[in-house]
Amino acid sequence: MASPSSALRPPPLSGIRVLDLSRVLAGPWAGQLLADLGADVVKVEKPQGGDDTRAWGPPYLKDASGRDTGEASYFLCANRNKRSVAIDIATPEGQAQVRALAGQADVLLENFKVGGLKRYGLDYASLKDGHPRLVYCSITGFGQTGPYAARAGYDFLIQGMGGLMSVTGGADGEPGAGPQKVGVALTDIMTGLYATVAVQAALAERERSGLGQHIDLALLDVQIACLANQASNYLAGGQLPRRMGNAHPNIVPYQDFPTADGDIILAVGNDEQFARFCAVAGHAEWARDPRFASNAQRVAHRAVLLPLLRQATVMRSSPDWIAALEAAGVPCGPINRIDEVFADPQVQARGLRMALPHPLAGEVPLVANPIRLSGSPVSYHRPPPLLGQHTAEVLAQWLADGAARA
Repeated sequence: MASPSSALRPPPLSGIRVLDLSRVLAGPWAGQLLADLGADVVKVEKPQGGDDTRAWGPPYLKDASGRDTGEASYFLCANRNKRSVAIDIATPEGQAQVRALAGQADVLLENFKVGGLKRYGLDYASLKDGHPRLVYCSITGFGQTGPYAARAGYDFLIQGMGGLMSVTGGADGEPGAGPQKVGVALTDIMTGLYATVAVQAALAERERSGLGQHIDLALLDVQIACLANQASNYLAGGQLPRRMGNAHPNIVPYQDFPTADGDIILAVGNDEQFARFCAVAGHAEWARDPRFASNAQRVAHRAVLLPLLRQATVMRSSPDWIAALEAAGVPCGPINRIDEVFADPQVQARGLRMALPHPLAGEVPLVANPIRLSGSPVSYHRPPPLLGQHTAEVLAQWLADGAARA
């Protein structure tokens, strides 16, 4: 029998109720993460069609016979562990139901346009007096203030406006040059992560003050905050970042290189690693060359060094390079397709592909939560819900609890 000190504890957010009025990705991503951490997350959807991403297919989840179920794969990625309630908030009855549910919630997530919920009496100003402990998180494209506040914001648009696309893509003059968006809706994902952090911070503060608060989270703000070193290069160093393909503005060599049968990534982070690479490559003299001996010199002379490296890397296969460089302690790796990602032994050992029982498909394959808590781990207890699957159950449970407390 496990001792009390070693026994697993309930997930960290057990007992927290979240009312998720958000759609698409940023808000649902936050809701799913809170649910994985143990919160009871109820997703409110319009009865006709539900969350927009339910229609964002193909591909769709397939049943045991290989037939499409109508559950879009996009929806599945951000709605695990939630219960779905179908309510029409455009009706007085629906508004009353959502207000009653909000009264039993600790957290409300929404990503309507600024002022979009006010006409239904579901904005923060309308709810805070009756529910002073409510943590209310609003996610919009541009925030609740400023000249763009009323505009709709979408990930692709924000990647462009927020500077990410100006540093993503091939360099001018190279084949395929031009700004590129990231291959996933990264700004939405990052906003969902920031929302989760903000919600937990507000819940922690509520323990001291006894009061909830409004969280104003904008995709544009998040994208600019996540420019990280590229923003600092401009603000502190006066350098305007530019597109460099897979190269790094501050480190050389730190990019992809051709091999005899494909490509590999070299991620040389210091001078010692560079010297070890040179030894493996059969060119120890490069590490002694004053043009390449330090990272600062390699950055200054990258136009000279990179062709030399490419001439060396094409002489051996990718597996040969990776084996030799890993043995020498030089960070490197392949450029995997997604099928190769899930076949990777490290990915399999970490259990990043998982599955949950599903009422239509038998089971639904999903990507596991990457958070590993030793004492109170994340839990997986519900597949992404069918539209309105839990309406009666949630209304009976949450509203009954509210009546009991009254």
